[in-house]
Amino acid sequence: MAFKGGAKKAVAAANPEAMYRDLPRRPDAVPGLWTHQGDLLRRYATDHTTDPDLALELPTGTGKTLPGLIIANWVRVTRTGRVAYACPTQQLASQVAKVAAREGVPAVALVGSHASWSTADRAAYEAADVVAVTTYNTIFNSNPHLAVPELLLFDDAHAGEQYVSEQYAIHIRRSTNEKAYTDLLDVLAPSIGGIPLQRLRDYTPDPGMYRSARLVVPLRQPEMVSKTDAVLAQLPTPWTYRYSMIRDVIPSCLAYVSYGAILIRPVIPPTSKNLVFAQAAQRIYLSATLGSGGELERAFGRPAITRVALPDTAPTPRSGRRFFVFPELAEVTDAQQLARSVVAAAGKALVLAPDTNTAISTASDLAQPGWPVLGINDVEGGMEQFGALPNAVCGLAARYDGLDLPGDDCRVVVLNGKPDADNLQERFLSQSVRAGAALAERVRTRVVQGVGRCTRGPNDWAVVIVLGADLTTYMVRPEIRQTLDPELQAEIDFGIQNSRRTSAADILDNVTTFLRQDDPWRTDAEPIITELRNEATMTPPPGSDALAAAVKHEVEAWSLAGMGEWQEASARANEAALELGKGGNALRGYRSFWLYLAATWADQAGVTTANQALRQNAVALVAQAEAAAKPSMWIRELAPMPTVQASALSSASATAVASVAARLKSTSIPKAATVAEEMLAALKERKPTVYEPALTKLGYLLGADAQKPPGSGRCDSTWCWDHHLWLAIDAKSDHEPSGLVPQKDIRQAGDQLRLLKSDRAVADIPPDSATVIVSPKPAVDPTGAAGAEPHIHVVDPDVVLGLAEAAARAWGDLMAQRPGLDDNQLRALVAGHFSQEGLLPEQVRDRLTANPVAPQ
Repeated sequence: MAFKGGAKKAVAAANPEAMYRDLPRRPDAVPGLWTHQGDLLRRYATDHTTDPDLALELPTGTGKTLPGLIIANWVRVTRTGRVAYACPTQQLASQVAKVAAREGVPAVALVGSHASWSTADRAAYEAADVVAVTTYNTIFNSNPHLAVPELLLFDDAHAGEQYVSEQYAIHIRRSTNEKAYTDLLDVLAPSIGGIPLQRLRDYTPDPGMYRSARLVVPLRQPEMVSKTDAVLAQLPTPWTYRYSMIRDVIPSCLAYVSYGAILIRPVIPPTSKNLVFAQAAQRIYLSATLGSGGELERAFGRPAITRVALPDTAPTPRSGRRFFVFPELAEVTDAQQLARSVVAAAGKALVLAPDTNTAISTASDLAQPGWPVLGINDVEGGMEQFGALPNAVCGLAARYDGLDLPGDDCRVVVLNGKPDADNLQERFLSQSVRAGAALAERVRTRVVQGVGRCTRGPNDWAVVIVLGADLTTYMVRPEIRQTLDPELQAEIDFGIQNSRRTSAADILDNVTTFLRQDDPWRTDAEPIITELRNEATMTPPPGSDALAAAVKHEVEAWSLAGMGEWQEASARANEAALELGKGGNALRGYRSFWLYLAATWADQAGVTTANQALRQNAVALVAQAEAAAKPSMWIRELAPMPTVQASALSSASATAVASVAARLKSTSIPKAATVAEEMLAALKERKPTVYEPALTKLGYLLGADAQKPPGSGRCDSTWCWDHHLWLAIDAKSDHEPSGLVPQKDIRQAGDQLRLLKSDRAVADIPPDSATVIVSPKPAVDPTGAAGAEPHIHVVDPDVVLGLAEAAARAWGDLMAQRPGLDDNQLRALVAGHFSQEGLLPEQVRDRLTANPVAPQ
């Protein structure tokens, strides 16, 4: 029997919570709203219905989808307006549509190609009879077919960089379209040149070029914008659609180049040009981790988003219980074997990594013989297949959110690698600019989301295995943990305590107890975690306030640049840099990036308006950017703007160049080859008596006054470029590649520069000098880090070996090219080769000091 009659639309209720009580919920609907959900709904109705951009924080386990749907339905009825609820993927949209049906919220799914949408469903949305559940891609594309809504909600908004910003990016992988890659590289080549360009063009991949990303700014190079546009316009699908997204802003786009790929994109997406997004009366961003540094604004291209934090009435713990295992801190020689044993005990595992190769290789290594190994193609439609398998390992790249594996679906999640280089822009900002503070919110969100994939509700529990030296180091740092929710702080702290200097057998016993949720876990472990949680306090990372204050200017600057308003764009970029300057050293790198953008746009404005004063301002801004970037040298590696001369060599670099030129003249080709060969062989060894002398040979090849200082308690080699820059190298090559660099090593490193000052009988240590501990250990003892001096850094032996390989390569090339050159020509040749190889003293310091020991 069909029932007819009654009001066409539901009667508007005073607030969303009141309307929820009248929804025709199914028997399997949730029993009712949690207290904090009702509090949030009332707060929205009372205070935030007119905010154009509003972010609501509802962490995993606190019920995020239901309040979003209730608000969506209330706005649809009270305003008689269209409402769209957007999800990152079709899989998640399907889940939300099912929740809507269960809870009595009238909704239709409008996903996939608009040509496949049901006419009835589309008409129901446009008539505001239902909520449209859709995807980010439906909104952010070159020709969206969704009618403009009154309210637009974004679920999992913390994933905006991946699902919004990347829609405004063209990513050309060499492996999938070598011709497009080569054509673009030819266009960008004048801004790269020399040895780096040669390596990018080589048939044999160069590891350094694979891992790094070079910046090219087409705007200020002759005809590069038009040539770039011409190549992009010829790309086939699917790049055609992305090209349409950025076609109008090509002049303001930046290019990032590595051996494996080229990325063309604006830093901040021009979403104001998207009518569905920009013309909605209100945009609500639902997020498990809002952050406070402006990440949402940057990802969605909005100058200001009002934030509403989770009510105090939310339950604790909110996301089930996690037991963290850090194999590389344990008393084991094979961290991977320990991880494999944990996975075997649990029966299956989800592996999350920054890239596909790492994800699949790790999943394959952790799987027991005969276990299936699944990838993205196996679970693209949902995780049900994986969840139903009794034994399996699933490896996914950059999928830190949007996956639900509750209960017995999976009890282990493995995170391998720090997720701070999801694309080439992130890689450049993180590695070259050292703008890690600007990416911190994004990285932290990915980690928080990743560790919660198997704990979807308060009653879930799962083991979290942390692999990779970079991620292990990141998570053991107290200043990182202090930025997390107290519950997660406590779980990570408990995991570190029960991994550090713990045998594999004891860790496996603890894992078994946890997985069974035996009495010892509840009576022994839970009280400790509760105590750690009660002691923990959440502290925003350094520079958060300045990042939040700058984001308005950043968004406005990029919008103006996209419209070709170069002078105004430069002014807004400069204002962003001024705000970032208030963040101190934590934001120096990111500030240098915005100063350089301000210079680029000022120079372009000067050309466009024939205003020489603007071009002179650009010169001054480049100088400011270089000063802010120190000790990083990334700006000097860029092609100079037409009116900005390349900077002269620093005093340290001039010293190095003169020394190398003199040593080249006094050294025979066979002798140089022998020194390089012996050095490289020794730096591949672990034995200190073999490894340490090779460091001094490396310093010699780098043009330093290099020697092993006399006396006990001294470092293993010092590299001094006169009184301009010093590096003290303390090698711990015999360390095991597990556990922590001990406090005593950090304490000893603190004295090395002062002892060197005494040796050289000078009054002061040169600015930016550093002490470098060479160790394969994945992390530093937190106690030692807390008391470390700022000049102390730790570096993996592989980085030193890479530096040595570059030095040997440069010497080989220089020895072959030196005949017939006078002193000035030889020094110019050395300067060019060393600069391009990254071997000038400041570049060497930059390579060896990426990981400071002290909290930043």
